[in-house]
Amino acid sequence: MIPSNRTAHRPKSLVPAGLGALTVLSLLPAVPAAASAPAENASPRSVAQFSPRAVTPAERRTSAHLDSLRNRPERLREFFKALPKGGDLHNHLSGAATTEFLIKIAGEKGLCIDATMTAVAPPCGPGTRPAADARTDAAFRREIVRAWSMQDFPAGQSGHDHFFATFDKFGMATWDRGKLLVDVANTAVEQNQFYLETMVTPASDSSKKLSEKVGYDPDFASFHRKLLADGQLDRVVDEAVKEADDADAEFRAAARCGTARPEPGCRLPVRWVSQVSRGSTPARVFTQMAVGMRLAERDRRFVAVNLVQPEDWDSSLANYRLQMRMLKYLRGVYPEAHLTLHAGELAPGMVKPEDLRFHIREAVLVAGAERIGHGVDLVHEDDWRQLARTMARRGVAVEVPFSSNKQILGIAGDDHPFDAYRRYGVPVVLSTDDPGVSRIDISHEYEYAARTYGLRYTELKDLARASLEYTFRDGRSLWVSGSAPTGYRMVAACRADRPGEGHPGTRCARYLADNPKAATEWRQEAAFTAFENRHR
Repeated sequence: MIPSNRTAHRPKSLVPAGLGALTVLSLLPAVPAAASAPAENASPRSVAQFSPRAVTPAERRTSAHLDSLRNRPERLREFFKALPKGGDLHNHLSGAATTEFLIKIAGEKGLCIDATMTAVAPPCGPGTRPAADARTDAAFRREIVRAWSMQDFPAGQSGHDHFFATFDKFGMATWDRGKLLVDVANTAVEQNQFYLETMVTPASDSSKKLSEKVGYDPDFASFHRKLLADGQLDRVVDEAVKEADDADAEFRAAARCGTARPEPGCRLPVRWVSQVSRGSTPARVFTQMAVGMRLAERDRRFVAVNLVQPEDWDSSLANYRLQMRMLKYLRGVYPEAHLTLHAGELAPGMVKPEDLRFHIREAVLVAGAERIGHGVDLVHEDDWRQLARTMARRGVAVEVPFSSNKQILGIAGDDHPFDAYRRYGVPVVLSTDDPGVSRIDISHEYEYAARTYGLRYTELKDLARASLEYTFRDGRSLWVSGSAPTGYRMVAACRADRPGEGHPGTRCARYLADNPKAATEWRQEAAFTAFENRHR
């Protein structure tokens, strides 16, 4: 394993001195080494990631190679870039595109940059200049990069405020969804990832207009009937489908898919997650939820719903419990739609102590979230240990983007609940959040995890496996459900086959053809075989 730097580089924390929030880890019960093997495809799943498992000779060699790179940063970076890294399950499309790509788009669209470094519509009047000037003016380009990302952001200022302010500044450069996806998908493939779920806001304006027309009704069933009346909600969903069709066509054209020289992103499976603006009025929030869930049941490209915008805004805090009840109702109406929620993206000092006590709990126990994004305030939740046990038992995964947690919340290292989740057996998947804004990639997040928490190669490998296991990809898994504590045991159809060592047998090939999720996991296992063979 890479030596942990947790003591030498202790991060600045928002936790008041003396609380020692995560020192309680020493009191946690150890996860049992192994339970009896569950029936195949049983549910729910649980990944006890601290449990020991058998290590293969190839894994042992690769782990030794990783240890040998501890003082060779360039080679270490190469190792993590080449490491197969599953899927990215917490990714906002507009914030994921590189800043340089957004500047390029702004120039191509003829946008202007005003005195606040915000992209505005042409023509470029007094106090603005063409975004295209950034092609030749390096100083101007650097100014835009700093305003549109966390590049060179000074310590001591509010990373939270600067991070969220970037989206308004580059917003006009993000309207071409298909072109943005080319940049983001290419990066994912180049980073040796195999799947992407990325967040967008479908039919945003029409959803807003419908909510204003119908007006809020605290009786959720009544409100939903009003939205459905005369096909109003379905017309908004039709528009969202048309948006997706247009984005697909734009993506395929820009990426040259189907030609002799396609971009790498053409081979990446991508699914959309519908964003809901949690800071909006209750009427608009409920309407966006209904659009996203109805869309997920109608169009297989859309898989889930998520709430976005800062969790600490006054409106977000005031309406949090209401929004969880909305989701609980709509989950009953649209049971096939998945739910992943930003919850617990909070830290002491940002909000009143009582607001740290229930956000993850309500997301899991009331709304029925299948995954949680961030979950940073875990140890401040009421009866958090029992909550963690419940999440582990239900297989509720936590999407962990280390860089944005540090930049927005000031939480890192020992102050982050990464170890707490893993010790209780809660599934953890590493993700990027807004890598364009954060100026990072998924390799950076894996390397950070290895250095900070002293992870061995097998632990990194299982984090990558978990990031595919907890996707909302259609079809069954390659793994016997619940088998992670005993080392990811393959389903019977494929157990006799070895990914990366020839084609799968007839029975396994049929299983993979019927289950896209398993097929994606098989691709990663083949990549692991090739990766480990390099280190013989």
